[in-house]
Amino acid sequence: MPLKFLIVNGYPKASRDNFDRSDVAHPHDLYRRLLDRYAPDAESQVLFIADVENPLPSLDELRDYHGVIWTGSDQTIYHTHEEKVARQIEFSRQAFQAGVPQFGSCWGAQMAAVAAGGKVEANPKGREWGFAPHIELTAAGREHPLTAGKPPVFQGIEMHLDHITELPAGADLLATGEHTHVQALAVEHENGAYWATQYHPEFDLWENARLIAARAGALVKEGFFEKEEDVLRYAEELKALFQNPNDQALRRKLGVDETLLDDRIRQLEFANWLEHLVRPGAS
Repeated sequence: MPLKFLIVNGYPKASRDNFDRSDVAHPHDLYRRLLDRYAPDAESQVLFIADVENPLPSLDELRDYHGVIWTGSDQTIYHTHEEKVARQIEFSRQAFQAGVPQFGSCWGAQMAAVAAGGKVEANPKGREWGFAPHIELTAAGREHPLTAGKPPVFQGIEMHLDHITELPAGADLLATGEHTHVQALAVEHENGAYWATQYHPEFDLWENARLIAARAGALVKEGFFEKEEDVLRYAEELKALFQNPNDQALRRKLGVDETLLDDRIRQLEFANWLEHLVRPGAS
């Protein structure tokens, strides 16, 4: 029986339409690429969960999946008065109850915390974007299967404004950063497990560049660049490095190291989730 996954896209339709206008890849497609690489025979369905008219799977239907994958989102997870947010948290709680393994990045990491009783707030340091230059495994992270094989210090692609400020009971902190303290976590809650990263293993430098270019206005407004042209120039440099990763001068200029350029290292958490959490439960 092939593995079967539900990819939960946390973006509402208006945001997805803006992705198309801005030449940005849809996050569920990026996760499908990872499945093509690490579980090529797997089947996947996409749930656009922020569209409140879309029905949610029942508990029994959830149990038909071998894993639930959460993408990023441009929503704010503590805005629980909004149905498009509240229903996502409740659905993650149902997945915990159903015992279906969950994985997520960015918004998905915040979901892992909040659905199990943790807390997320706006980061007083502002946006973390581009990539985090120094993420470090904790003692727990050096022993946990999610981060097995990961270098003790590495880089990760980022684009977020909020951060986890309180871990839930049953959570292990696996990696920390300077701008954002909680960079990777594993949560055991009720009948299930949820492994997650604040950084994006599903992105590469090319897709990161496309997203940065699309957020040019925000990056200028928030003071990271003087002009949108400067943002676009930086994005083109990231694309150039993606196309020629052996360009040592460009590596030094951008501050990018091998942990961001090597697919195997960058995507390791997702591969580990499949190997250590999903496949054992499916056999």
